[in-house]
Amino acid sequence: MRGFFATCLLFLSGALHASAGDRGAFRSAYAAQDVELDTDPQSAFWQGTPSVYAEVDNWGHVLPAHRTQVSSRWTKNNLYLLFQCPYEELYLKPSPNTAEETYGLWNWDVAELFIGSDFNNVRRYKEFEVSPQREWIDLDINLDLPDPAVGWLWNSGIQVAARIDSTAKIWYGAMRIPFAALDTRPPALGRTFRANLFRSQGPPEHRKLIAWKVPMSNTFHEPKRFGVLTLAGDK
Repeated sequence: MRGFFATCLLFLSGALHASAGDRGAFRSAYAAQDVELDTDPQSAFWQGTPSVYAEVDNWGHVLPAHRTQVSSRWTKNNLYLLFQCPYEELYLKPSPNTAEETYGLWNWDVAELFIGSDFNNVRRYKEFEVSPQREWIDLDINLDLPDPAVGWLWNSGIQVAARIDSTAKIWYGAMRIPFAALDTRPPALGRTFRANLFRSQGPPEHRKLIAWKVPMSNTFHEPKRFGVLTLAGDK
């Protein structure tokens, strides 16, 4: 009987942990000016910024070994994100091309932001990806089209940075996305966006799919289950 109760408590603890990680909005802290993009969480730009954690699989099961911290800041021109991505085994595309976007990058190790400004049509949003090798892709997603990925020809003006700490087994990816690519309106304090954060980690035979807000689907493309990113003050 004691073992039964211990099992129940362990299950409840895991469920509560998953629920706690799935609550609330993602706050992006204001910065007065743009900076050179960097991947150091201890830098003056990133230190102390609000964070959320992508730490569950597509069905809400906690993946503690892959708990991915994501921080954000915004300026009058750009949205910044920093991903801190613990890994077991990297699955990297051979011969990476960092000069132009890489179609199909989602088949390899990547960190991703899905974000939309239109709350009336949730099936339209943007997708941004960065790899540990500084590859990138940006997509204008329309789920009402037969091939939503056709929007990969769109160009947002995104800039990315990445580095791998092979000793700590963490890779870092940063994005700087022009607000002009996200919304027709200029950014403003308190403005909200629909958003979700994802990672693909490891080779196909034991790949982990990691999310902030649980998709409850085999695909990340479940916009009705996105969370909210809010443009906050500097604290």
